[in-house]
Amino acid sequence: MNYLVYILAYPFLWLFSRIPFALFYIFSDFMYYLLYYVVGYRKRTVRKNLELAFPNLNKEERLEIEKKSFRHLCDTFLEMAKTISLPEKEMRKRFQFTNLDYLLELEKENKSIMLFCAHYANWEWTIVLGNQINFQGFAVYKKINNPYFDAFIKRTRSRFNTILIEIKETIRVVRKNEIDKKHGVYAFISDQSPMVSQTNYWHEFMGIEVPVYTGGEALVKKYDITPLYLKVEYVSRGHYKATFVPLLNEDEVLKEIPNYEITNRFLKEVEKQLIEAPEYYFWTHKRWKHRGKKPKNL
Repeated sequence: MNYLVYILAYPFLWLFSRIPFALFYIFSDFMYYLLYYVVGYRKRTVRKNLELAFPNLNKEERLEIEKKSFRHLCDTFLEMAKTISLPEKEMRKRFQFTNLDYLLELEKENKSIMLFCAHYANWEWTIVLGNQINFQGFAVYKKINNPYFDAFIKRTRSRFNTILIEIKETIRVVRKNEIDKKHGVYAFISDQSPMVSQTNYWHEFMGIEVPVYTGGEALVKKYDITPLYLKVEYVSRGHYKATFVPLLNEDEVLKEIPNYEITNRFLKEVEKQLIEAPEYYFWTHKRWKHRGKKPKNL
């Protein structure tokens, strides 16, 4: 059954990826109408998240953000399909790094680099970085249950010399690379909501205490990896820019930084973007579902 679903869906995805951008976004507008007004996909979740994150805004203001976020959600998911066949030259034009030289200078320090990323703007197109750096690029991802689609996603996201690592394999891969002195640039999506039972740290995010992933920071400290926030911003439809933001000041020593401080700084950077332009965040994700459930021993 998994294979049948794959062979039926793949031709459609490939053909769709070849549609010119002008027609592409007309289809996205149609999908927005269908998703928001007909299906109502996770509308209740988005509405609740916006109420929690922006209690200072009135209902009309939050509704405007809600609608814009659904429009952008449709664009983002359809742009993921574009990744299948979009030429590298075109993707570089549409997803530009504002301070790539800064990253290349950091590589000269012969230390691996950790990119803390968020579900903001189009985080998927970060893979185009792979052929623009000297280190090997790695992206941590969650394995898809359908093995054929999982292999397809790995092929698609690896087009520009980025290696995908399953979440459970991350520690092993980083450890081996560091032992072998094969430095890499690792991209982590770090704003997700972990299971309460697997969490050892909680922190406020948009004013609400939630469980937080700290695996990225743990690897940074254990292997002396340089931590950066990848700030992805919306420029115009189908165009984005990304900036490497240091999470460690030049006069700071990593081993002297208090535990979880790198994670806190990452969350603060994400908050800045949400406050400035909330419509480009992935509000359908239940980021605050564990609020109020913090164990007493933490």
